[in-house]
Parts: sequence; C-alpha cells; structure tokens
Amino acid sequence: MTGLKPRAVICLSGGMDSAVCAALAARECEVYALHFSYGQRTEARELKSARGVAEAVGAKQFLHLEIDLFRRIGGSALTDETIAVPAAVEEGIGASVPVTYVPFRNAHFLSAAVSWAEVVGARKIYIGAVEQDSSGYPDCRPAYYEAFQELIRRGTKEGDIEVATPLIHMRKREIVALGLELGAPFNLTWSCYSEQGRACGVCESCVLRLRAFAEAGTVDPVPYAA
Repeated sequence: MTGLKPRAVICLSGGMDSAVCAALAARECEVYALHFSYGQRTEARELKSARGVAEAVGAKQFLHLEIDLFRRIGGSALTDETIAVPAAVEEGIGASVPVTYVPFRNAHFLSAAVSWAEVVGARKIYIGAVEQDSSGYPDCRPAYYEAFQELIRRGTKEGDIEVATPLIHMRKREIVALGLELGAPFNLTWSCYSEQGRACGVCESCVLRLRAFAEAGTVDPVPYAA
C-alpha cells in the first residue's frame, strides 16, 4: 500500500468498458495498468489507447505484455487473418458465440494480472467484463469470474486477491453514462475489431458501441469510416 490508497491491477484493453473500469478503480486505488498485445488485428491501436487511458487515470505503472500463443493457435477472427471479421446483424448479437471470440483469452489475462498483483502487493484486480448487451463471450459471464476467484483463493500465497467486475451486469448505455459521470477518456479508446485509422462502424463491437452512445444521448468521440 502506498499513501492512503490500496493498490489494484487493472486489465486495460484500451476499449470503452475497460476505460470506465479504470476510471472507477482510480477513485479508490493506486492503479497498475496491464495491457496485452496478443496478435490481434488492431494491436497497435489498442496499445496506443491503453497507454493513453492509463496516463489519463493516473496509473502508477503501465505494463505491456506481448504473448504469441493466440496468434499461433488461431481460431478467432481477431487473431487469424484467414477468418474474416463479420458485419454485425443486430438481432443476432449475443445469440451465439461469435467468430471474434478468442478461446479462453481472459483466463490468460487474469493469470498474469494475479501474478503481477502478488508482486506489487495489490489486493484487487479490475477487469471490464460485460455480460449484458455484449457479444456472448463465455469468459464474460459472472460464473466465470466466480470460478476464477476460487482458483485465486487456492493457488496464491495469501489467497486474498479479489477479482472485481463492476460493469458485468450493466447495459452498455449505462456504462457510457457512468463513464461520462466519471470523466472517462472515451476519446482515447478503441473498440473496432478490424480497423486502426477510422473505426469500421459495422463490426459487432462498433455496432454495440455506437448503439450505447446513441441510447445514452451523446456522440461517440472516435472517428468512423461509415
């Protein structure tokens, strides 16, 4: 612990949800931001966004980890160039696990976050997982994090590190509203699955994001091609 604030590790993707999660964490904790480059299509743009968000919320440290296993394993449109990123179909979002799902990705992210938390003395790990209004990824469900919490309890030195998922039951429009209240740096974030200059506006992540800003009654500050 440093000063009056406890330490926390935040898994920071550079996207909208993780930025709001980081802003929440920074209110109560000294933030240690963790970002992964794992061969995703928008790797460079996500790293730029994550660095910007970390700086904006006053993160004490920014740890950038590069892992190659997801690119080599493939099986996801985010990491395998032979699989196209599909345009979203509104009524189909969340109905089944999409091709943009990266197999068991969040377990790897959380494992590294727990390791770093043990080293820096953090007792909480924040991750911006969202189940509602989302793509239907199995590693964004509450039960997933409950199970991982038990793994931490049994497999770490003290067993007292908590995984915090403060957004998991929220609607996307509620996350936007909360972010505006907190002053989250939405202008620095990136959510598009396929483009790095201007967001495509048609992939599932873009559609969910644009809908959330519209329902919250405000304008998304990032540039779109369409």
